[in-house]
Parts: sequence; C-alpha cells; structure tokens
Amino acid sequence: MKLFYIVPKLNNEGGVARVLSLKLNYLVEKFGYEVHILTQNQGNFPLFYSFHEKIVFHDMTLNGSIFNFFSSFRKSLKSKIESIQPDVIIVCDNGLKAYTIPFILSDAIPIVFECHGSKYIEEKQLKSDSISKFKSSLKYKFKDFGANKFSKLVALSNESLKEWNVENGLVISNPSWIKNIIVNDLKTKKVIAVARNSYEKGLDRLLVIWQKVIVKYPDWTLDIYGESVTNLKQAVLELGIESNMNLNAPVKNISEKYLTSSVYVMTSRSEGFPMVLLEAMASGLPCVAYDCPTGPRAIIEEGENGFLIEDGNVDSFVQKLELLIEDENLRIKMGKNAQESVQKYDLDSIMQQWKLLFETLVSK
Repeated sequence: MKLFYIVPKLNNEGGVARVLSLKLNYLVEKFGYEVHILTQNQGNFPLFYSFHEKIVFHDMTLNGSIFNFFSSFRKSLKSKIESIQPDVIIVCDNGLKAYTIPFILSDAIPIVFECHGSKYIEEKQLKSDSISKFKSSLKYKFKDFGANKFSKLVALSNESLKEWNVENGLVISNPSWIKNIIVNDLKTKKVIAVARNSYEKGLDRLLVIWQKVIVKYPDWTLDIYGESVTNLKQAVLELGIESNMNLNAPVKNISEKYLTSSVYVMTSRSEGFPMVLLEAMASGLPCVAYDCPTGPRAIIEEGENGFLIEDGNVDSFVQKLELLIEDENLRIKMGKNAQESVQKYDLDSIMQQWKLLFETLVSK
C-alpha cells in the first residue's frame, strides 16, 4: 500500500504533527506501507517529532499573489501524484485550499480528508458586521461543498462529524500514546496547559482565569508549554500574575511535565480531538476545559474525569478549578477515572481502523 499525505507543515510541536508521527511510523513499521508526505514552504524541516527513516518527504513552494499561489499548488500536486502514483491520498489541512483538492485531482485515486479541527476554526476574532458574517457563511458552505467531494471525511469524534453536512463521514479518533506506569500522586501545587499561543487556543482566556484563582491560592503555579507562549509575557505582567506562572517553550519530554502537575486546563475557542487532553488524562490528570467546538466534550465526562465548562463562563471555570485545588481526594478520584477513560484510544486499535479504511477504499 502506497499512501500520500498532504499537510501544510510538520516542523512544529503541535497535535497534528504529534499524531501523524505516531500513525505514519506505525503504518511503516507494522503494516509495511510506503508513506510519502507533501508539505509546503519547507514545512518538514527541522522536524520536532521523530518520523521513520523510510518515510519520504516532499515539499512545494507556494508564494506570490492568490492566482500564482493556487497555480503553484495545482501544478505541484498534479506533478507529485503523477510521479508517486499513490493508492490513497490523505489530506490533513484546515486551510481553504485543501477543499479544492478533489476538484484538482482525478477521482481515480481515493482521497481522504482527515479533519483535525472544528469546521468553524478561526485564526482571529470575527467581526460582527453583516459583511463579515456573510463571508463567514460562504466560507463554511464552501467547506461543506468541498468536503462532500472527498472519498471519505474522517472526523475525530461524533461531535466533530455533526458539524459537517456530509454523507461520506466516518469517525476514527486520535490514539493515546502515553502509557505511564508511574502513578501521579497529584500533590504538587501545579496546574499545566500545553498549547501554542494562537487565537483559537485561547490562552488569553486562561490568564484571566488564573488571575482570579491565585487570589485564594497564591502558592499554586500555572505552567504553560507551547509555541510563542513567551509572547504572553506583557499580558502576564499587566495582570500581575508573573510570580505564579511560567511560560515555557515546547519540550519533547512533555510526559514528564504532566507527572509533576496536578490539574490540566484548556481554554480553547475551538478544537478537533485534542491530543493534549489524551496525554494529560493518560498521565492521571483531572481536566478542566471550556466546552468549545468540538473536542473536549468528546473526551471529558462531566464530573467523572474532569469538568466541562460552559464556553466563556469565567466564574464557573474558576469555581471548578478551585474545587480541584482544594480537594486532593477529588483530584485523585478524577485522575484515576481519567487514566481509565483513555484506554479505549489504544494505538493498535485505532490503527486497525485506518488499515480497514485504506483497504476498503483500494478494493472499490
């Protein structure tokens, strides 16, 4: 089986790069598949995560005006497909250009859209005027139109699939990769978040919450790990919370950081199926997250392995986080439940689902 993945970049520490490194390495090592990856503008170097040496990387250069950009995109795609001759093409890209791929390529080769984010993901806050709303509406309709042209749209959860007006949908969740033998005692006075500093990840919302929490619990610390989080330093200073938190660059040993924390928090504005929640729960951490579209609600069982907070309700988030800070026994109970709840996302089980999909598409 020869697979061809199309993804904007893999040279970061994000969840998409993490899960693709797990899955693609597995495809090569366990199934003996031939795997090719096409990135853009050298989005494959330097790699943050490890990819199997047999995986073949390609890159295309896209720049210039919109016309030149899409012209280069079209030519590069067709050229690579013609030379590689894959059995299945998998698209892992939330950009609008991704939805044009079924119209660019022949339908002789099955094309799968692997959806890693909410359909409504936004890189910046939307304006409320009627023209902006109309443009957004057109964008979402175009996404549905394009998504229906793929052989399959693979969503990461039932909640995610419900966002899409498609008839070709299928759910295959992300796998959990952390299998900690060490039991986290959840005694450290640390809260952790792992996310890049971008609008959709909502770290600005987390800072406001933390400012309220440390009024009652000044001996607790918030550790944030992620790309560009140091850009939050000015906001941290303005809120006067610098002595109660640390802004850290991405680290490869993030599993060790979970084990020295007691609660995981997520304040994203939108998510797909967040790997960081799986990682935190596999490490025995209770989680508190906003009920944003669409990921947290697919993973967090309210009151069992964490708390799911009405999106944007700061006071409720503070209340539940403080409850976990105050009650060590509750932390331990929820942490144990969290660890048990993610066992169903076992890597072997998830990859068998992908194998079945690929084989089914090729046999048609």
